[in-house]
Amino acid sequence: MLKSSSVISVSPDVMGGTPVFAGTRVPVQTLLDYLKAGESIDDFLDGFPTVTREQAVALLEEAGERLVGMVA
Repeated sequence: MLKSSSVISVSPDVMGGTPVFAGTRVPVQTLLDYLKAGESIDDFLDGFPTVTREQAVALLEEAGERLVGMVA
């Protein structure tokens, strides 16, 4: 997936290098865990207000594009 972008940040100084939403300390994996558990994006955003809806949607769009690109 992405290393660093406008949506994802990776830095050894933030969460030990875990990919997080840019400008936050919220791991990207947390959104994926919420969705896997059947929670909604709104549930995730309620729990992590430092992440914007635009960031969450952009992450999912990028992940989808990369997945489709891998199999196309």
